[in-house]
Amino acid sequence: MEISLKRIASIDVFRALTMLLMIFVNDFWTLTGIPDWLQHSEAHIDFLGFSDTIFPCFLFIVGMSVPFAIKARIAKGENNFQIIKHIVLRSVALLVMGLFTVNIPEMYEAATGIHKAVFQISAVVAFFLIWNVYPKSEGSKKYISLILQLAGVSILLFLAYRFRGGDGGEKAEVMKTHWWGILGLIGWTYLTCAILYLFFHKANSILIACWVFFTFICIAGHAGWLHRLWPSGPNDWILGNGAFSSFTFAGILATLLLERFYTTSHKTKLVYIYLAIGILMLGLGLFMRNFFIISKIYATPTWVFLCSGIAFITYAIIYWLVDLQHKAHWFYIIKPAGTSTLTCYLIPYIIYFVPLSLPVSLTFGIVGLFKSLLFSLLVIGITALLGKIGIKLKI
Repeated sequence: MEISLKRIASIDVFRALTMLLMIFVNDFWTLTGIPDWLQHSEAHIDFLGFSDTIFPCFLFIVGMSVPFAIKARIAKGENNFQIIKHIVLRSVALLVMGLFTVNIPEMYEAATGIHKAVFQISAVVAFFLIWNVYPKSEGSKKYISLILQLAGVSILLFLAYRFRGGDGGEKAEVMKTHWWGILGLIGWTYLTCAILYLFFHKANSILIACWVFFTFICIAGHAGWLHRLWPSGPNDWILGNGAFSSFTFAGILATLLLERFYTTSHKTKLVYIYLAIGILMLGLGLFMRNFFIISKIYATPTWVFLCSGIAFITYAIIYWLVDLQHKAHWFYIIKPAGTSTLTCYLIPYIIYFVPLSLPVSLTFGIVGLFKSLLFSLLVIGITALLGKIGIKLKI
């Protein structure tokens, strides 16, 4: 059965849940007195915090979405050049947004001459001006969107020109890539994996080999094998030593299974297949712990296998609940997080500068966690309202 043009509800729900949890854990900086197991583990600590599993799951969903997006464009008659152009433009958009968001915390206000709140809000407003989904129009009205996009570009160029980072010393720094930020990492990973999928989407064996390759590079990098081959080479031959692309290709492989088994007679089999793969990944992760610590910051193979296993098992449960038991309506309240994901992710960058001081009792322990959950739902609600008035990011 061909499902390349069919929207799978479980993928949208998985994406929405992941974005909900991403906003939730990103709000932990406002809290105190919450359990360590919920938070990001420190780089050198051999531990997997709940927060350490969210980004891998998002990359997994990116991978699951890639085949649907590319096959839809192929079905429309687009050639490889047109599709690559689209992939590159999407990646550049994510890289630009990642560059700004990762530099803002490093900004030195006095040298920049702009208050950090003004700088951050201006950057996010520019993102919306450039990448908003504008309605199709004719006549003079069609130039309005172009003018708004040019205004957004001008804002970003001005901010980039004025930006100065560092500690306020004589050598104030201009914008630097640092670690690219979450959006930038997604951009580089999407660029790599989407182009590989485009060229090899008809050869499942090569797609599997791509996952093996990126996973092996991750192992080889941390084991020191790559350094022995090239002692003076970079620490990471591939961004994250291949870990990020491994997650994304795991998602691509999950969609390959959907394409093969998503029929009336085989739908149930998928649950057991995903669970089996997930358990196998968890087992490999525990085995790898004999050689590497669990560390998101270092992107170790142990972290890759454990989080890949969690992603497969989580999706198996969501797939069973949403696609087999038809409970998608249970998640209706968070639907905008799955369909307007980028909008949802960027809204907190504005909200955090709203001058609102909460009492300590609302930012501590279980009450604080409940506050962060409500904050996540508030962000999703704002996303829904913005969508109704025609404000929605799409790259």
